[in-house]
Amino acid sequence: MDRFATHEVTNQPPPFEDVNLFTSDRPLREGVRAGGGEWALPALEAFGALVGTADFLELGRLANRFAPELRSHDRFGHRIDEVAFHPAWHEVMRRAMEHRVHNLPWREPRAGAHVARSALHSLLSQVESGACCPLTMTFAVRPALAAEPEIAARWEEGLLGTIYEPALRPAAEKSAVLIGMAMTEKQGGSDVRANTTRAKKADGDGPDLYELVGHKWFCSAPMSDAFLTLAQTEGGLTCFLVPRILPDGARNPFRIQRLKDKLGNRSNASSEIEYAGTRGWRVGEEGRGVRTILEMVHHTRLDCVSGSTGLMRQALAQAIHHTDHREVFGKRLADQPLMRNVLADLALEVEGATALMLRLAEAFDHAPSDEAERAFARMATAVGKYWACKRAPGLIYEAMECLGGAGYVEDSILPRLYREAPVNAIWEGSGNVMCLDVLRAMVREPDSVDALLAELRAVRGADARLDRSVDAIEAELRDPEDIEARARRVVERLATALQASLLLRRAPTPVAEAFVAGRIVEGHLTFGTLPRGTDLGAVIERARPEVR
Repeated sequence: MDRFATHEVTNQPPPFEDVNLFTSDRPLREGVRAGGGEWALPALEAFGALVGTADFLELGRLANRFAPELRSHDRFGHRIDEVAFHPAWHEVMRRAMEHRVHNLPWREPRAGAHVARSALHSLLSQVESGACCPLTMTFAVRPALAAEPEIAARWEEGLLGTIYEPALRPAAEKSAVLIGMAMTEKQGGSDVRANTTRAKKADGDGPDLYELVGHKWFCSAPMSDAFLTLAQTEGGLTCFLVPRILPDGARNPFRIQRLKDKLGNRSNASSEIEYAGTRGWRVGEEGRGVRTILEMVHHTRLDCVSGSTGLMRQALAQAIHHTDHREVFGKRLADQPLMRNVLADLALEVEGATALMLRLAEAFDHAPSDEAERAFARMATAVGKYWACKRAPGLIYEAMECLGGAGYVEDSILPRLYREAPVNAIWEGSGNVMCLDVLRAMVREPDSVDALLAELRAVRGADARLDRSVDAIEAELRDPEDIEARARRVVERLATALQASLLLRRAPTPVAEAFVAGRIVEGHLTFGTLPRGTDLGAVIERARPEVR
């Protein structure tokens, strides 16, 4: 025995690792079955086992610890505009693409495919969210390319590929491709109609080929094989597909000015770029760029919901695991009454987000053949993105507080989750943009309002408290006065009512009852304020990771 030993380490939890993140998550597992994704359970179980291993968790840590680096020139002075990544990033991308995180619904176009893919994306988000950015955009580009069938056919094989090949080569020579996005400019931000990048028709290769000159303030995943981007033409703002490498093997002028030094999402490269005679192929009609790109944005917003849900689930699992193994004042933290209220409240938030994520994905599955589901997805996706993304940072912080100092240090995954959370809220439209989008849908697509209200009315009579809330929401929607100033209030109430209706249908009674009491009736501003009489134990037990 070391005679200089000062203490023995006791009362500390074991690492939360080598846990199947799918099978240990009852709400997610049950929700996938309910949403028609039962056929994908073996794939989800395999991926859940992979991302929960100690080795994969370490890949996530390393990919964020050693951020990507810009290499503007090679050693001989030639401009190359490439990004170098740590090997951990490449391994995460390789495994994620093998498991079809980027294209499952397009490879398996069957009922439940979007449900299963949202679950895959949510699982990856728990461990390494940076990789989700290029995977999300590659998933979402296919619906946008449908506006130009010839281009879609040219890229189809690569978009369906599952073999990760990071080297820049012509798309026709690669087994799989990745697609990025370059929309916003310094002077406009979310107001893309203020973009100044110009495009004019180029010589050769048909009338759809243009040359672009201008800048983009945010270009996501600049190492991708191609990008959807916007530029002004004679006909107005137009969408283009810009490849990094041209079909003849030449490098398309694509100048990376710098990589963004971001709060989070550090494993993923985001950049400022310039087009200097850069070649791009028109996607959709001239002047219809916003409408074309919205097809992509609609799908990426779904991933903002599933990504935020994944972050929250991992934070909750960490909090429950820690408090299950830590004793204070003579008993387990998880048995302390006030801690139980906090954990139960966190669990309700995650279960509500999970149910909403899967219901949205289910609507995406049915939208091509069901007009009501299409209309529901149109409005509910904006509502869901607003609310899930808004709730994630606060929940992760509260989970961090459950661990105390052990959750605040960088050895814990929680600081990374906390830094990661805001990106889903800011990317693809911040909170105000989402609320304005809901108001826009109310005016331009009133069937989307009808579809969302029909979803809420589907549980009419199940809980009088929710019925009263839905009545109040309908009254607010009918009142046009100052509705823009009230938009956040309206969208928040729509989101919580929608979550409550889903839990009344699909969750155990104690969970649904607690959610209605805590979110619809009480509506307190901090976690851990569930009312007297809530079955805290049942709620926590349902959320507790099932570790075998």
